[in-house]
Amino acid sequence: MQRIKDLRQYIEKLEQLEDIRHVDRAVDPHLEMAAITRRGYDLHAPAPLFSNILGTDKGMRAMGAPAAISSVAGKPAARVALSVGLSEDASWQEIVECLATSTKAEGIPPNIVATAPCKQNILHGADASLDRFPIPYLHEGDGGPYCNTWGTIVARTPDGKWTNWSIARIQKLDAHRMTGLIVLPQHIACVWEEWRKIGKPMPYALVQGCEPALPIVSSMPLDDYENESDYLGGHFGEAIDVVRCETIDLEVPASAEIVIEGHISIERECEEGPFGEYPGYMVTETSMQPVYHVECITYRDDAIWPFIPEGRPIDEFHTAVGVAMSAEVLSMLREADLPVTTVWSPLETANHWLFVTVPCDWRDKLPGVNSEAFAHQIAQKIWQTKYGANCPVIYVLDDDIDPTDPADYLWALPTRTHPTKRRVIDHGPILPLLACYTDEECQEHTGDRVVHDCLQPAPDRGRLRHSSFEGAYPEEIQARVIELWDQ
Repeated sequence: MQRIKDLRQYIEKLEQLEDIRHVDRAVDPHLEMAAITRRGYDLHAPAPLFSNILGTDKGMRAMGAPAAISSVAGKPAARVALSVGLSEDASWQEIVECLATSTKAEGIPPNIVATAPCKQNILHGADASLDRFPIPYLHEGDGGPYCNTWGTIVARTPDGKWTNWSIARIQKLDAHRMTGLIVLPQHIACVWEEWRKIGKPMPYALVQGCEPALPIVSSMPLDDYENESDYLGGHFGEAIDVVRCETIDLEVPASAEIVIEGHISIERECEEGPFGEYPGYMVTETSMQPVYHVECITYRDDAIWPFIPEGRPIDEFHTAVGVAMSAEVLSMLREADLPVTTVWSPLETANHWLFVTVPCDWRDKLPGVNSEAFAHQIAQKIWQTKYGANCPVIYVLDDDIDPTDPADYLWALPTRTHPTKRRVIDHGPILPLLACYTDEECQEHTGDRVVHDCLQPAPDRGRLRHSSFEGAYPEEIQARVIELWDQ
């Protein structure tokens, strides 16, 4: 495990891989920065680092695509792998396995340090203006510039028992106010509800540009009252350094580039949205949400503001949620003693599908259980969790398929999914951002979910071999063909 401790060290590592593109010409934070980044997603280009941004304080920088598909040939997961402490060669499955294993590690509480580089500049009151910073307008049709797409919101329950680090979108209203989605079952909403009950505004800190593992872990659907800071410490085997805020009783990661401090109103008093969300569509809906009041901003010299213009796959929402949710589901299914090989939310589906693969001997571990019952058992375990609302379509497959490889699953699904049979439909909670539901279902936060039993017969009960290079030819023939391929 090789921990990268701040964003600048991460950028240096990407430089070594030639996976950073320096954009030194003047760029406009109104659409242009985001458009450059979106085109980079389409081309699998290096991550853009902007250093000449119109209308912002001198020295301010911004970084797009911090955890998107890498531009390095043969290493698509390199940015995410490096972020969580693995080699740039790690596969998606290896990343999921690593994060799932860390859910069982003993958490290590953070270490409070006296100061940090994010204290190099401190702004209070009227000086604490969002207008100084390169906050991007991300999509034509958005409700405004968006202050948060890749930063972490730090919040603590009134009783002090739970400090939550999470990601949620936040829109800029003016120089000193923001608004953002606070929607159950997201943890930011759980904490906010506790403050609303006692009638007091919620202290918050919005942290931009931390060590690269933080946004990934902030995307994980950890259990209620499980601190992401402790999980991250357990993952790396060492405490995460944090520093106290200037104006509120919270601590933030010491690796931060920028920290915004203030309070969130307990009333939903401002219109938020619309916003081009992760399913890939420019939605038009808005909603009334609380207001984030900005009271203090601290930041490093030459600060870097990371951002992601969410949309059609594949961007950071898909990579971060893909690995984070997959790891948490894998850990939960194993804890339930179900025979599971891996879990994957395929990036290409905008995280609307979930694949669960199982070993060929699963019947030995569950005698008397048929494949449809097994698939339903897996789905019920997932749907009973708070992240089950994110999983409208589940496929249970044998592990002869690599669920992270579109070539594999695009062959397996049509050849192993019956058009009308071997599926179970369930009705329950859904995430209203999912694009596959009707407006009525989204408003009610409930809808149908389905699990497809795509399991083959047991190996000794009629399972067919793959008619492929690896499956249809003896190993010695394969070896000879490979050896003499260029002759």
